[in-house]
Amino acid sequence: MIRYAKPTTVDEALALLGEDRWRILAGGTDFYPAQGAKPFRDNILDINGLAMLRGIEETDEYWWIGARTTWTDIVRHPLPPAFDALKSAAREVGSVQIQNVASVAGNLCNASPAADGVPALLALDADVELRSVKAVRHLPLDAFILGNRRTALQPGEMVTAIRVPKRSAVGSSAFVKLGARRYLVISIAMAAARLVVEGGMIADAAIAVGSCSAVARRLAGVETALRGRPIDEALADAVLSAPFDELSPIADVRGSAEYRQDAAREIVVRAVRSATGLDQGKVAA
Repeated sequence: MIRYAKPTTVDEALALLGEDRWRILAGGTDFYPAQGAKPFRDNILDINGLAMLRGIEETDEYWWIGARTTWTDIVRHPLPPAFDALKSAAREVGSVQIQNVASVAGNLCNASPAADGVPALLALDADVELRSVKAVRHLPLDAFILGNRRTALQPGEMVTAIRVPKRSAVGSSAFVKLGARRYLVISIAMAAARLVVEGGMIADAAIAVGSCSAVARRLAGVETALRGRPIDEALADAVLSAPFDELSPIADVRGSAEYRQDAAREIVVRAVRSATGLDQGKVAA
């Protein structure tokens, strides 16, 4: 017989996780499609009663995003311009109805290479808070998502929050998604760019691309190529000539590997130009 539980405190949820194996149900927007018409054979831990895991808070060191925070919550919350890419990504997560219930942590735990929220969170140097009965640990996002549908979650653990360090919540940012149509589509490629501009020059850059490798990746070569450059039309050439060694796109029904490789360069250019204001208002491919 399977078990269903809906705890009202984090401690209660962790105690249950420590005594048995459970599938965690949050927004359910990935949970139910993955289940399909098959009968339930796993214990279901419904965390929708954990009100303390929903919301966004600012501390001295971090922006704290609770695991149950929805994408609509992200869009509506007053956040610095560094989060604009994340807000744009939030508007691309399915329909508005999906955004109203889908959780940020669920998007990460589903670990799809095309997860819309991951590139923007990577560009913010986000980490993931994992709790169990025995311990609390924090993993950088790129150490939490290990591959297609694989994460570093251990038995007895659950994601309780995503944290963005205040030192990374600076600058301006933009997100560009390329799909076969404008809305309600899995991306062919997507890019997030966060730039810190001082005196007309790029003092720091964080660039991430999704849907072009098993997990979204930061592009160190592009970031290095952008640092110290003036804000002008030559930025596009700097991006196009930089190495994209971190990417390893596949071919599928949405696009060939070669197309994805070329598209990634173009959408990074667009994201960078948008983040600098060179292409004001152009945030979608």
